[in-house]
Amino acid sequence: MIYLDHAATTPLDKEVLNEMLPFFSEDFGNANSQHTYGQKAASAVIKAREEIAGCINAKPSEIYFTSGGTEADNWALKGVALAHKDKGRHIITSKIEHSAIYASCKQLETLGFEVTYLDVDSEGFVSSDTLKNAIKDDTILVSIMFANNEIGTIEPIKELCAVAHERGVLFHTDAVQAAGSLKLDVKDLGVDLMSISSHKFYGPKGVGALYIRNGVKIEKLISGGEQERSKRGGTTNVPGVVGMAKALVKACAQIDENAKYVSSLRDRFVSAVESKIEMIKYNGPRHDRLPNNASFSFRFIEGESILFSLDLRGVCASSGSACSSGSLEPSRTLMAIGVPVGTAHGTIRFSFGKHNTVEEVDKTVEILADEVNRLRQMSPLFKQDKEKKEYV
Repeated sequence: MIYLDHAATTPLDKEVLNEMLPFFSEDFGNANSQHTYGQKAASAVIKAREEIAGCINAKPSEIYFTSGGTEADNWALKGVALAHKDKGRHIITSKIEHSAIYASCKQLETLGFEVTYLDVDSEGFVSSDTLKNAIKDDTILVSIMFANNEIGTIEPIKELCAVAHERGVLFHTDAVQAAGSLKLDVKDLGVDLMSISSHKFYGPKGVGALYIRNGVKIEKLISGGEQERSKRGGTTNVPGVVGMAKALVKACAQIDENAKYVSSLRDRFVSAVESKIEMIKYNGPRHDRLPNNASFSFRFIEGESILFSLDLRGVCASSGSACSSGSLEPSRTLMAIGVPVGTAHGTIRFSFGKHNTVEEVDKTVEILADEVNRLRQMSPLFKQDKEKKEYV
């Protein structure tokens, strides 16, 4: 199988697995227990917290472990909203956020908060002027993702954060797709909160982290224990935390090398697809884009049909975010950047990883061109449009 869905998840690095294994067996202690077993686990968690903090230029006391990016996003939005509701009830986000942010905002609206969903341009960028004009006296939080999970757009987070801070508004960024692929420096960016998830950078699933700048008021999302310095209840996932730290340290050490390699694969793929397949749309920017992301819309055919056909021939890709792959609705992100509904339904996301090869890229293009042509021959829309010689 050729795996080109690294934006959904990455394979667990073998070095990471080896680092985790002892904490499933001989070093199995609860990190909150006071005896020797517990203290050994606690020491491992402390080390992991320090390593993750070092990767993003934070303090260890600003790193809080979660069950993943979704929990971190939920906590950031709901925790800040509840802690600052007496100051204001207005939140700003964009129309292309991950469903973890979008659904959290929708839930907050039912609790009496007002949410502004910012427009983006045709490549998915949020402008500082758009944000500036949306901030009101009762705005308490802005949440804009660092990089889009579907079309790869890297937002101008430092600039947007500065706009928010000019008005005394807190700023959160969902950096789940960026962590491990792009350099993250919370001090340079100026963000107050940032979400990351381990399984996006060759770490284990089910563990993530929320950076919370010291001094930021935030309510608990999960109650029931005094873990994470009394801010997040629940037994610490020691193997997961250890694995996450190992994976992030390794990813950060190889970030330039890996970015250069996967972007070369991506660019080779994009160039070949555009030369071999007609009536397509490349979604997102050609600059300021995640190095591993390529999103194409293939007109006159359904994305699901392409996916199944590719899978039968040994290629794994995605129709968009893995978290919303069961939805029949067109992608909110594609709608926001102006892709027509019919075209949006024919969209496939290919995301490359450090283990992919040039041979796999070339083979995928060959298979993709073959399957797109086959499916179009069965499409009445394609036949009708071909006769008119008009391509929407």
